[in-house]
Amino acid sequence: MTWREYGYVVASKYRVKTVQVLTSHPKTPKEISNETHMALSHVSRTLRELTEKGLVICINPDEVKGRVYELTDSGKRIAQILETNRKFNQ
Repeated sequence: MTWREYGYVVASKYRVKTVQVLTSHPKTPKEISNETHMALSHVSRTLRELTEKGLVICINPDEVKGRVYELTDSGKRIAQILETNRKFNQ
């Protein structure tokens, strides 16, 4: 994880929500949409952006429907920092 990657995530509430919701276990875009109350189109765009940055990976890319996404090691580190910051700011 680099601080540039961290800054990229925190610059968007959509990216922050997506990273946070993926900390528990891998999820489909629909599950992310339901948990975050984000439009599915926003989730899809955000997953694409995070994948391009190497923070999220699709673990079943050959599927047309029901693709599942999880955090990479860098994404997990960012999620840990976000969680620490959340607890500190409560």
